[in-house]
Amino acid sequence: MFITLEQQHSSGTYIKRDLQIVRGEGARLFDAEGNSYIDCVSGQGSSNLGHAHPAIVSAIQQQASELIACTEIFHNPVRASYQAALCAAARMPRVFLCNSGAEAIEGALKFARLGTGRTGIVSTMRGFHGRTMGALSTTWEKKYREPFHPLIPDVIHVPYNNIERLEQVMDNTIGAVIVEVVQGEGGVHPAEAGYLRAVQELCHAHGALLILDEVQTGFGRTGYLFAHEYDGIQPDLMCLAKSIAGGLPMGAVLIGERVGEIPPASHGSTFGGNPLACAAALAALEVYQNTDLIQRARERGAAVMTYFRENLPENIIREVRGRGFMVGIELRGKVAPVLSALQAQGVLALPAGATVLRLLPPLVISDDDLWQMVDTVREVLHHAV
Repeated sequence: MFITLEQQHSSGTYIKRDLQIVRGEGARLFDAEGNSYIDCVSGQGSSNLGHAHPAIVSAIQQQASELIACTEIFHNPVRASYQAALCAAARMPRVFLCNSGAEAIEGALKFARLGTGRTGIVSTMRGFHGRTMGALSTTWEKKYREPFHPLIPDVIHVPYNNIERLEQVMDNTIGAVIVEVVQGEGGVHPAEAGYLRAVQELCHAHGALLILDEVQTGFGRTGYLFAHEYDGIQPDLMCLAKSIAGGLPMGAVLIGERVGEIPPASHGSTFGGNPLACAAALAALEVYQNTDLIQRARERGAAVMTYFRENLPENIIREVRGRGFMVGIELRGKVAPVLSALQAQGVLALPAGATVLRLLPPLVISDDDLWQMVDTVREVLHHAV
């Protein structure tokens, strides 16, 4: 009944699976019939701490009973505490709080123009940064962009992991380079060793700002609190969202010293920095920082990818890529039937393009569920050929 009701009134912008999810617990989701699924969708990366995490639930319940909404024209102690904690964790002095990843990208693009006085933006092929107009302009996939032309001008796309091509387009019109540390929607492609450092050096040499899109890779997903820690660099602007608040809608733009001053009223958000989201985010950050979940994701993720490389034959897969609990398996065929077969066997997963299987298990997944998922993926792929 509710599936039909939702289909009648939904916008039509989503291709929905024939599955009604009604409850979540840890790394498991449950449908209306009571069936249990190992969740490797993780809310498209927004559930790094799984579902109904006790620390998040407690923080939300307590804050909801005190104050939910408080615009940033007023000071608020929960917001202040979270801003200080997040800035310390990111080693960046300032932060703008918003409500989503696309909003974070929009804010970073505006701050880059303000900070440099330049309009040129360099993005990367296969990059995905969101669907609002500015974020969409920096996204590569033509099927997302072309129906909405004209988009914002002066955006150049260059190949990912190709520093020579980036160097060719850098000049005094470029205000920022925006890049993912691991391309998610674009096929789970990690930055090669030295690439991000070279991008940073080019930005500094040409007076441009480095924007890192860590919307999907942030908060432990790749085995580090922020994925760029792997490369030992420091962005000028860093976009965060998804798992920032344990599943509540929230986003953030971390702002470095090279950005300069941001004038009052140059940007804003009605719900940005609301106490409810800040309380949840503060609780989430404490979990990330005070447990072994991130290290565990780094170690278990490496073991899972090694297993797949050694146990999936070449007539099934082309490559296994990723970092931590962000795993991509590039297939020699289409991924859609594999996703359906996995769902029938109790595992929910994502595509990353037409031929890449993307697995985003929550950091809280048990070893039993993790290896059950791995075995299920192996069995389904063996039967797919």
